[in-house]
This record gives sequence, C-alpha cells and structure tokens, in this order.
Amino acid sequence: MIIVFDPAQRAHAPARELHNGSFVPHADTVARADNMLAALGDWTLAVDHGIGPIARVHGADYLAFLQTAFEDWQGAGRPGDAVPYVFPVVGRRPLNLDRIDARLGRFAIDCGTPIAAGTWQAVYAGAQVALTALDHVGQGAAFALCRPPGHHAGADYCGGYCYLNNAAIAAQAAVDAGKRVAILDIDYHHGNGTQDIFWERANPLFVSIHADPRTDYPFYWGHADETGAGEGAGATLNLPLPHGTGLAAYRPALVQALDRIRAFAPDLLVVSFGADTFVDDPISHFALRTADYPVIAADIAALGVPVLIVMEGGYAVDALGENVAAFLSGFD
Repeated sequence: MIIVFDPAQRAHAPARELHNGSFVPHADTVARADNMLAALGDWTLAVDHGIGPIARVHGADYLAFLQTAFEDWQGAGRPGDAVPYVFPVVGRRPLNLDRIDARLGRFAIDCGTPIAAGTWQAVYAGAQVALTALDHVGQGAAFALCRPPGHHAGADYCGGYCYLNNAAIAAQAAVDAGKRVAILDIDYHHGNGTQDIFWERANPLFVSIHADPRTDYPFYWGHADETGAGEGAGATLNLPLPHGTGLAAYRPALVQALDRIRAFAPDLLVVSFGADTFVDDPISHFALRTADYPVIAADIAALGVPVLIVMEGGYAVDALGENVAAFLSGFD
C-alpha cells in the first residue's frame, strides 16, 4: 500500500488547549506523526496540487483567515497561540471585522483548536497528502498520513483539532473527476465538518460510526435522525454508539454502514480513520483493541471498492503506530 506523508505537517505544534475547564498540553502532538511513521516504514512525499482543490471545499474568506491568523494575533500583541474566546452563536453573519479576536470566533467552533506559527503550512501540506494519496488509489488502497486531522473542519470553520477537511477535499476532487464517492467515517468522534460540507449533496454519500453525541464531542451533530437535506436527503447515515463499545457491538453497526455503502455502489470509498476508538485512548471511551483493527479493515476491504484511507484522530501516542499498521494490514 502506498503511504503518503509530508514533513511540513510537523510544523503544527500548538502548546495548549482548553479541555474540560483547564488549559492542558495539546493532544495533537508531532509525536503522533512520528510514531505512525516509525511503525509504517517507507512513505511517498506529497505532491503540491495547489490551493484549487482546497477552495472547492473551503470558502475564500476562511482560507485567507487561516493563512494570516497567527501573524495577526502576534500583530495585536498577543502571546502564545491564537485561541478564540467569543463566538457568534446567534445571528451569525459574514461581517467584515478587522480585529483578530472577532475573526477567530467567526471561523471556529471551540477553544481546543489553536492556530500556531506553523499551522497553515502543516494543514496545507495535509490536504496535499490526501490529494496525492488519491492519485495513488488505482484499484486498491492508499493511505494519507494526515496530521493534524480534518473531519471536524467545515467549509468555513475549524474545530476539534481540525483546520482543513482532508477527506472532504479528496472526496470532492474525486467527484469533480466524475466518480461516485462514499465516505465512511470511523473516528471515535462524529465528522461534523464532513457532514456539513456535503449535507445537501447526493454525491458523496456520508456514513459515520461514532460515539453518541449526547455524551461526546461534537454534541450538536451526529445524531441518528440527521439524514441530509435537499438533494442530499437520505445521503447521510449516522450510527452513534455508547461508551464501552467493543468489537462485538461495533461490528453490527459496521455491517449496517457497509450495506448502505454497497447499495450506493460507489466508484471510490474514502475512509476517515481514527484510532481514537482504541481502548486506551486518553480522550475517548470505546473499547476496541489492536487486534480488532484488521478485522474492521477486512470487512471494509470486502466491498471490493478502491479505498482512500485518510488519517483522523488517535491520541494514545505510544500505541498509535501499531494500531494504524494493524488497520492497514487488513487491506493487504
């Protein structure tokens, strides 16, 4: 399997995040990428496809904001990473506000997704990793080792450690190439950004297995009654599961997800894979084990559809590489 990476993704290194009422060290560390690379071995360098495919998913104002937010934060005399603290929850309008504090709130959904010195460089590289892996899919599978993750990022907002939605960018590129695309999100947390981006679209299909949002981030998206709207009515399937879910309870949901994808008959499957479903993940509450990941992957591979795997979450850093390698082994 082709594995695609770009060392520029190491440039994103925020110091802290606001988590459960306290500022704590940021969970998305550079060590996540390094641990995966050590376990996976050889990789291919991403090719720069330009900003065009990114702009097919994310708005121009948002992209401009991401590129200058850290410098604007510094220019306002602020120390550390740029973190929002006020949000236009009611009456959200595209106001032209100069102050960086206002723009941070406009383009973010939480206080856990700081913009640091190298964030734009890293997230731009991550999108190119996904697009390059898409180039290598062919009739088999390819893995985009993206870091930071992407599936919580909407067309015009960051959140959940995500800034650009790598899976959505690759899926849109495939749709633009005339393909019928299904997205299967199997991160512990719901891929609210991906759902938002394609909410009113019949292609791609979006299917997600995740922790019940009644108890887990992102709370406001991912409930079972969310099925899409307009032309996308029925093109979203959410399968929320409770804390403590292990393979025995997870696999029936996977069967349901794969049956829906099979009926859709895609030309390409994009898998948003998060290893934060692991039993020892520090911020998650499922009970999957390393030996379960090849089983899950083999079930997905049995669809017989070309697969692009895009890395999302997973914060048990010492076990991350082993878990990712186990998952990828199921596609051999």
